[in-house]
Amino acid sequence: MTRPPKLLTNFDLTPAEARRVQLTISPLVVREDQFGKIRTVAGADIALDHRQGYAAVIVYSFPELLEVERSSSVGQLKFPYVPGLLAFRELPLLLEAFAKLRRQPDLILADAHGWAHPRRAGMACYLGILLDTPTIGCAKSLLVGEYAEPDQARGSTSSLRDGREQIGTVLRTRNNVRPVFISCGHRISLPSAVRIVRQCCDGYRIPKPQREADHWSKHLKS
Repeated sequence: MTRPPKLLTNFDLTPAEARRVQLTISPLVVREDQFGKIRTVAGADIALDHRQGYAAVIVYSFPELLEVERSSSVGQLKFPYVPGLLAFRELPLLLEAFAKLRRQPDLILADAHGWAHPRRAGMACYLGILLDTPTIGCAKSLLVGEYAEPDQARGSTSSLRDGREQIGTVLRTRNNVRPVFISCGHRISLPSAVRIVRQCCDGYRIPKPQREADHWSKHLKS
């Protein structure tokens, strides 16, 4: 495992310092396939309640999508809510949850943006670099960029662009429902990210590993 720069493991930062850290993340992101056979996929999400966070990670076999293992972490949120800097608020608890797994997953599906971020340093990038694991950002809403609405049929796509650069793909995962926004996190290409998200969909808008992690984080919060 490649050890991340020490700078990236310090979360005791001001928002201004966090933005400077993000500028060091994007050059470290690998947007090409650097993985072998994918046998397990983890969904990761976190529910928030004022200053408390509830992180959930569920690992599934791939492509069968049968649950293998789950872990969680609950604790205080130390970083303020600042759009574009959510990683610094949520990552400490997510990393604690991943550290509790008996076996690290082959790939992570995060409810977050990756490359589709103003500084090309979304939480999926940060998480992938820290864990040195192929990671996909699959977000429910747009953060940055422009796109043409994909066709209403399941599987339809369109490019998410920021100026001339394609920063992600907009994917319709179910007929006539709102699309999701896919971008590279780390050690995976955009075409492979889209393919794997499609394989993780089971008839719902949100891919199964991510959806179930979301449900469990909300259960932990309740």
